[in-house]
Amino acid sequence: MATLDLYADTRSTLDPDDGEIATAELVVTDDVLVKAFALGPGAELEAHEHEESTNVFHVLDGEVVVVRDGDEEVVAAPGVVRHDRGAVHGARNGSDAVAVFTASLCPLP
Repeated sequence: MATLDLYADTRSTLDPDDGEIATAELVVTDDVLVKAFALGPGAELEAHEHEESTNVFHVLDGEVVVVRDGDEEVVAAPGVVRHDRGAVHGARNGSDAVAVFTASLCPLP
């Protein structure tokens, strides 16, 4: 029987080196995107914005320094962070271990 867990099979493919980011799309539909990000030690997802979409981070493994509108906060797994439409947001890994989070974007522009 196949698993319903879309993350389980994908996690083993996300193995970034120091400073690198590995990604995988878990769900892509007409109205939502769920993407997994694995940040190697020192890796950074540069700050950006989605004018027409809400973006939600779910920290699944390790800890992520979440950046939003110039503020920073360390969020450890399990953690959830909502970025409202237009919020400038990003993430970085300040630890020595791989950190993994998903980003859910909806509605899609």
